[in-house]
Amino acid sequence: MSDTQKILRQVEALIERAGSDCLRDLCELLQRERPHYNWVGFYFVEGNELVLGPFVGAPSPHVRIPIGKGICGAAVAERQTVVVPDVNADPRYLACSLETKSEIVVPIEHNGRILGEIDIDSHTPNAFGPDDRALLEEIARRLAPILAAQRKTKIEIRK
Repeated sequence: MSDTQKILRQVEALIERAGSDCLRDLCELLQRERPHYNWVGFYFVEGNELVLGPFVGAPSPHVRIPIGKGICGAAVAERQTVVVPDVNADPRYLACSLETKSEIVVPIEHNGRILGEIDIDSHTPNAFGPDDRALLEEIARRLAPILAAQRKTKIEIRK
């Protein structure tokens, strides 16, 4: 079994066991299994902003990011994964840490609607390859229906 398949089996077990409360555990799993993932977190779409959710790593000064701003905002606006091999060469980068050298952001989409994203920073330049992208996009695909159901429940409760 490949490393990616092993991680996906662990992700599936987390999702089944904890449902929508698994996100922090998922961050910890990814950071543990992929040592080049130095900061792992989720942002969620609220109106025209991304709001920081569960994460592991150093605290981020960016708890709210306008959609379209920074690499995180670009991934949502462009509706696609954004891989930045060298954050210092990308004018969209919103500096969080001097140690961050590369970043990958994967939108979480359900039925044509972006719900949020997985954001990962690395202290290693050009840290994210095709395997990282495939893994994170598959995790986003698996999380999308759970997050959509969770959001619907929150909206229904407010009525």
